[in-house]
Amino acid sequence: MKSLAAHGLTLGLPAGWEGRIQRRGITVAAEQTNAVVHLANFALPEQRDDFGGGVTPAMRSPDVFVVLFEYGPESLGTPLFASKGVPRVTAAMFGSKRLQRPLPGQLGCQHFFTANGRPFCLYVVAGSRAHLPRIIAEVNAVLANLDVQP
Repeated sequence: MKSLAAHGLTLGLPAGWEGRIQRRGITVAAEQTNAVVHLANFALPEQRDDFGGGVTPAMRSPDVFVVLFEYGPESLGTPLFASKGVPRVTAAMFGSKRLQRPLPGQLGCQHFFTANGRPFCLYVVAGSRAHLPRIIAEVNAVLANLDVQP
């Protein structure tokens, strides 16, 4: 299992998966950036938007793309981030209307949570409903290995 670690996040990736943990580039002088994690069971392009622009249009039916996007400390304690701990995904969480950029056949899920005092959005794009049971199992296995440091 390949291991990734950066910016207080550590996780293991199954065989065939790729991932990056990075911080967004600063666009405004006083801006503070946080961790952005991109994971996929296919080769990730070097140019990617935070939530999958540049990635999801090229996905095939068995593919999955996962984003963990960290928000700033101002989000702590807000109702949107009230869920505590790293979530697990279920089939009921996925739908075609839950995508940032809807594409035919794809399904998405989005869940906001706080882990170890850090607010995140988990965003998952599944290539198709036909592969959803396997995709859910793989994503949950990856999330089970996620360690979030304060």
